[in-house]
Amino acid sequence: MMEQKWLLCAALLLVGTVIQAHEDDHDHSDDDDDVIDIEDDLDDGVEEVEKLQHETSTPPPLPKVTYKAPVPTGEVYFAENFDKGTLEGWVLSKAKKDDTDDEIAKYDGKWEVEEMKDTKLPGDKGLVLVSRAKHHAISAKLTKPFIFDTKPLIVQYEVNFQNGIECGGAYVKLLTKTPDLILDQFHDKTPYTIMFGPDKCGEDYKLHFIFRHKSPKTGKYEEKHAKRPDADLKNYFTDKKTHLYTLVLNPDNSFEILVDQTVVNSGNLLTDMTPPINPPREIEDPNDQKPEDWDERAKIPDPDAVKPDDWDEDMDGEWEAPQIANPKCESAPGCGTWQRPTIDNPNYKGKWKPPMIDNPNYQGIWKPRKIPNPDFFEDLEPFKMTPFSALGLELWSMTSDIFFDNFIICTERAVADDWGNDGWGLKKAADGASEPGIMGQMMSAAEERPWLWVVYILTVALPVFLVILFCCSGKKQPSAAEYKKTDAPQPDVNEEEKVEEKDKGEVEEDEEEEEEINDEKPEEKHRGDGDAETASQEEEEEEEEEEEEEDSKPVPEDEERS
Repeated sequence: MMEQKWLLCAALLLVGTVIQAHEDDHDHSDDDDDVIDIEDDLDDGVEEVEKLQHETSTPPPLPKVTYKAPVPTGEVYFAENFDKGTLEGWVLSKAKKDDTDDEIAKYDGKWEVEEMKDTKLPGDKGLVLVSRAKHHAISAKLTKPFIFDTKPLIVQYEVNFQNGIECGGAYVKLLTKTPDLILDQFHDKTPYTIMFGPDKCGEDYKLHFIFRHKSPKTGKYEEKHAKRPDADLKNYFTDKKTHLYTLVLNPDNSFEILVDQTVVNSGNLLTDMTPPINPPREIEDPNDQKPEDWDERAKIPDPDAVKPDDWDEDMDGEWEAPQIANPKCESAPGCGTWQRPTIDNPNYKGKWKPPMIDNPNYQGIWKPRKIPNPDFFEDLEPFKMTPFSALGLELWSMTSDIFFDNFIICTERAVADDWGNDGWGLKKAADGASEPGIMGQMMSAAEERPWLWVVYILTVALPVFLVILFCCSGKKQPSAAEYKKTDAPQPDVNEEEKVEEKDKGEVEEDEEEEEEINDEKPEEKHRGDGDAETASQEEEEEEEEEEEEEDSKPVPEDEERS
C-alpha cells in the first residue's frame, strides 16, 4: 500500500513535469535555434522575476469614479442633493421643546452641509447633524403640497451613520399642511402625516413607518404603526456605509419599505397596522359593573369533606418570647438544655384540606357586556391621508456626524430609482472601487473577528494536510521474512505456505537439537552402540538354544503314525 501511494505521488509529479515541458516546448516552437543557450534563459528568467516583482509591488490603479450630481428624470414634489454647499431653502427651528428643562429645551443642535469624512466622491455633499446630545430641527417646503389621490407616494433619502449610532434617530417627518404651519417653530408637537426612517436606542433597531389617521367620525387623529420588519436591521446602523431608504405607498393601500432597493417590509394599511385602521363594531360597556354575587371560582372546597381521625399534623405551638445570645455560652462547650434531635415524622401528612370539587354556582370570568361602538367607522381607503406640504428632521442623538443626502418625494417609481442610482448607486460604486481585494477583505474581517483565522487555517491547511497524509503516511508493512515464528496471521501469505514454513522450522529445530546432543555426548553415543550390538548377539544365542531343545524332545506315537 505504501509503495502504491508513493507511485501515485511520483506519477502526479511526472505528469505535471511533462505538461509543463510540453507548454514550454509549445511556447518556443517558433524558435529556429535547436541549441539551448543556458545563459540567455537565465537572463530572461531574471528579467521576468524583476518584472513580476515590480508589478507586485505596484498595485494596479483603482478605477476612478467621478461624481455627478443627480438630476430628477420626472415630476417631483421635492428633491435636494445639497451640492450647492448651502442650506438654501431650509429653515432652522427656533422653537423650544415643551415639558423639558430650559437647558436642553432649545433646538440648538448644529447642522452643516459638507462632504462625508471618508468620502470617495469629492464634491458630493450632504446635510450633516454635527452636534451630539442636543435637539435638532430643520425643515423645507415642498414645491407643492402632496395630495393623496390616485397616484402613489414615494419618499426616498440616504443616511450614513459615520460614527455608528448609540441612541438616536434619522427619520423624516412629512409635515401636515395646516394654515398655522411655521417652519421656524417646528418642534416635536408639530402635526405630521407620515414619519419614516431608521431609529435606534440600546439594542432596539427600528425602521419606522407611522402615519396619523384621521377618524372620519370624530375628526381625531391616531398614530398607526406598521408591523416590525422581519429582516435584521443591525448592519445598516453599524457598518458606517451609506444606505438608501425608500417608502412606497400605493392607492390600493399596499405599502413597501426598501433599504438599498431591497424590500425589507411590506403589507397593507388595512391589515398590517397597529392599532387597526377601523375600530371594532362593538365595545365593552364602560358603565357595566360586576355583580357582587358573581362567582368566578371554577373549583371550591368540598363542603361535605371531613378530616380523618388519624390525620397527624404539626401545630404552631405556644408563643415564646424572642431569645438573645447567652454571654456565658461563649466559653462553654455547649449551652442550654439538651434536646433530643428530631427526625421526619413518618406519619406526617401535612395540613389537611378538603378536596376541590366543581363549583355548582360557577358563572365564568365576568366581562362587561358588549354595546355598539358609538365611534365605529369603516374607512376602506386609508391611503387618502392628510395632505402634507413640508419635509422636516426633528431629532435627538447621542452620536454626531449623521449624514443625510439626496431627498426626493415623487409619484413614479422609475424617477425614484433613477435618482437613487445616480446618487446612492454612485457612492456604492466608489466604495466598491476603493475596497481592497478579496485577501484584503479577509484580513480586515479577521482583524475584527479573530476567530476567522481558525476558519482560514482549516480551509487552507486541511486539504494540504490530507494530500500529504495520503501520499506520505501509512504504516509500513513488514515482509514475510521479518515476521517471527508466531501464531499471528501474516498478510499476503497463503495457508499452505504457513504450514510449510512451520513444518520446515520444526525440522530445523529437531536437527539442531540432534547435532547439539551428538556434539556434547560422543562417548555415550559409542557406548550405547556397543551395548546394542551385545544385546543383539545374546538374543541370537537364546534363539539357537531354544531350537535345539525343541529338536531333542521325543515325538508322540500318534504323530509318528500319522
